[in-house]
Amino acid sequence: MPQLMGTSLRAFAHPTELLKVKRTLLLLATLLGACAETPQSTEDWVAEHRFTDGVEGPAIDAMGNLYAVNLGRRGTIGIVRGKDREEIFAQLPAGSTGNSLRFDSDGFMLVADYTGHNILKLDPQSGELVQQFHNDRMHQPNDIAIAADGTVYASDPDWQNGSGQLWKMDADGHFTLLEADMGTTNGIELSTDGQRLYVNESVQRKVYVYDIQADGNIANKRLLMEFADHGLDGMAADAGGNLYIARYGAGEVLKIAPDGERLSSIGLKGQHPTNIALSRDGKRAFVTMQKRGNIESFTIDQTH
Repeated sequence: MPQLMGTSLRAFAHPTELLKVKRTLLLLATLLGACAETPQSTEDWVAEHRFTDGVEGPAIDAMGNLYAVNLGRRGTIGIVRGKDREEIFAQLPAGSTGNSLRFDSDGFMLVADYTGHNILKLDPQSGELVQQFHNDRMHQPNDIAIAADGTVYASDPDWQNGSGQLWKMDADGHFTLLEADMGTTNGIELSTDGQRLYVNESVQRKVYVYDIQADGNIANKRLLMEFADHGLDGMAADAGGNLYIARYGAGEVLKIAPDGERLSSIGLKGQHPTNIALSRDGKRAFVTMQKRGNIESFTIDQTH
């Protein structure tokens, strides 16, 4: 093939040979085109700067409503009932600022309150505070994931020192330190079957996976994948076990298989995605964008 590609078509005197070469080149071009990744287009689900640059957390309730933190000002939680249909859902207590949002199996909203060092539990109808679980040993609860039995897993980065921790909180609000002396722990997610926990380290650009034991503790830590550039932020898993990673600074969401194989990269309008949530039917993704202060969205490719 190198010889063929380096040879002028004029070198072939016979028309039949020339036709063969043209067909070969056409086939090669077709194959290369089939292998090339077709960029997916995103759209603004919420307009720019409706949220502050602290926009984070996206979560979706049982009715399909989308939520994110810091709509208009810090300390709020916004609800998005459809494209460009956002309004304030809740105002957090003084001194509290949300980062990650998740809904438990009973429908209550849990909020990682990074300035107050709390996990907050809100009524899903009124937005009122129901319970507050405080942990002053946390640097700042950043992202959370909730198991079917109510166990909460929380990343806890120390950005100043480039380190972090990993916590578990049981349904009664008791905290257990699962691992210390990690990198800057950030994105966290459970596999759909609840058997594995994924945690990434933003500055170190690594994604780890653990096995979940019967008591909710973790074991068998292993490196799933790592990157040479850009940061890592929030993550979400789909029903097929694939993981979506917000690549902060890269302007993309990376979709990977459970074994770490890279399946696709979805380019975004902005360069600084902070977190991602998937619709209940798994057909659409919502990405919070820091510098743009908004939410982008794209349809999910179901072919892989």
